[in-house]
Amino acid sequence: MVNDRKVAIVGCGFVGSSSAFALMQSGLFSEMVLIDVDRDRAEGEALDISHGTPFGNPMKIYAGDYEDAADAAIIVVTAGAAQKPGETRLDLVNKNVSIFKSIIPRIREAGFEGILLIVSNPVDVLTYAAMKMSGLPQSHVLGSGTVLDSARLKEALGAHLDVDPRNVHAYIIGEHGDSELAVWSSANVSGVPLSDFCEMRGHYDHLASEKKIADDVKNAAYNIISKKHATYYGIAMSVRRLCTAIMRDEKHILPVSSLMVGEYGLDDICISMPTIVGRNGVECRVPVSLSNEEYAELHRSADALKDVMSNVDFEA
Repeated sequence: MVNDRKVAIVGCGFVGSSSAFALMQSGLFSEMVLIDVDRDRAEGEALDISHGTPFGNPMKIYAGDYEDAADAAIIVVTAGAAQKPGETRLDLVNKNVSIFKSIIPRIREAGFEGILLIVSNPVDVLTYAAMKMSGLPQSHVLGSGTVLDSARLKEALGAHLDVDPRNVHAYIIGEHGDSELAVWSSANVSGVPLSDFCEMRGHYDHLASEKKIADDVKNAAYNIISKKHATYYGIAMSVRRLCTAIMRDEKHILPVSSLMVGEYGLDDICISMPTIVGRNGVECRVPVSLSNEEYAELHRSADALKDVMSNVDFEA
């Protein structure tokens, strides 16, 4: 039986604990179990976060093991080696696939039947690994993908245009990493094509602005890591947003990482594309219009991921 009021988080580092804090305030769940190889760390985070419940919603928060997470509606996996200054997300791959071999089989053995949300990096490769190791339906395994990258793009465009970023509709797609791309051809502000809205706000050098904003978004994590050694608040809010879409069966369109089965000419790879997300996880990919150049860039991004995946052993 799946308990729709229960969530579990595997990994209590900066991302895991920040995600737990964000979910505690969300009102989505009444029970949360924190799992970490360092049991004391999990217990400390559970105690610290639970002390805030009198200011929010009643919630049971405790440290546990994989058996405690068996009936959770969602397991959020944030465990893994952290990205270091100067290190790309793909540099992390073998370390974190190895860590996943000690995590995902235990989730499977516990009898988990809910939604598995992968946040650890490199998220696209690890989402594929989790799908291979978990035995769950493909739709039940998804990665946070470029949800945060797309939020960064919307925030940057909102600042550039002096408009509420919630009115900006634009996506980063592809790898969550150095080969990601912004879909400028379909970007708009409340239905107004982006270039038209830019000119309405006095901006005419579109190509230069697009390049700068895309580069700033792509390098945002590196910039933050160089200054404070880790990123965690933005991704924690992304985790909360994804859990909300799932638990409220919103059918919200989010650029999550999930298994491609022929869409956009891609197959047997997890990569981020706009996707309808609801209570059963991935419902379907949304056929966003891409220019010929964007289509080619997407395939270059997929090829970069496949090159890395070809050297990884996904057998648990």
